[in-house]
Amino acid sequence: MNIFRVWAIGTNVFREVFRERVLYVAALFGVALVTAVLLLNEVSGGAEGKISQDVGLAGISLLGLTIAAFVGAGLINKEIEKKTALVLIAKPMSRAEFIVGKHLGLTSILGVLVVLMHLMLFGVMVWRGIPFSWSALTVSGLFLILELSLLTAVALLFGVFTSSLVATILTLAVYFMGHFSQNLVTLSQSIKTESVKSIVKGIYLLFPDLSRLDLKNQAVYGLLPDIGTMTLNAGYGVVYIVLLLAISSLIFSKREF
Repeated sequence: MNIFRVWAIGTNVFREVFRERVLYVAALFGVALVTAVLLLNEVSGGAEGKISQDVGLAGISLLGLTIAAFVGAGLINKEIEKKTALVLIAKPMSRAEFIVGKHLGLTSILGVLVVLMHLMLFGVMVWRGIPFSWSALTVSGLFLILELSLLTAVALLFGVFTSSLVATILTLAVYFMGHFSQNLVTLSQSIKTESVKSIVKGIYLLFPDLSRLDLKNQAVYGLLPDIGTMTLNAGYGVVYIVLLLAISSLIFSKREF
């Protein structure tokens, strides 16, 4: 795999999506966040700090998910519809490089977006005089970028063999199932029928456990898991991303268009 060709594809995606969406999304988030904090101040009953952080972090996560699912699902199909994929792949570029480059570009955009929105959140907290943990929220943001990178890989995987709409729906389904996966473990322990228990465990193993990468609830209280747990969970996310990109590249390599 040629890193320069991957970098060229990623840079092109970054420029294209950045011009179209990122600044608008960040501006929208900033306006919505300030408005929400002002309204919460009137109804929070002394809990403005926690509620403001909850709302801010949830908003960042939701906007990131929206871009990862909707943009990521269409990255491949858009190139095929425009016939630009044929031109790029006709050059000395492998389809794996094409997939990895697309993933790198959209992940970079999501990273910039998350950083910008976190800075806005920090600014609002400082402006309102609300105490918060810089370190906990920063680490939470880094794990969110990793989670969104994983979801981008999911969207690309579905996008290489389905339509953009179906890929988006499936990516959203993976997101919700991924955050529900820990509950599946608890549920399986209460099931008596072995066959049903095996199915539930199979679903848990199939979907990525996104709760490993979700530190929002702990970060609001200034808490974080221990270093060992965070390292293990980050490694889990990276391995899952590599696996998804490898599967996407394999499927895309066999697709004719």
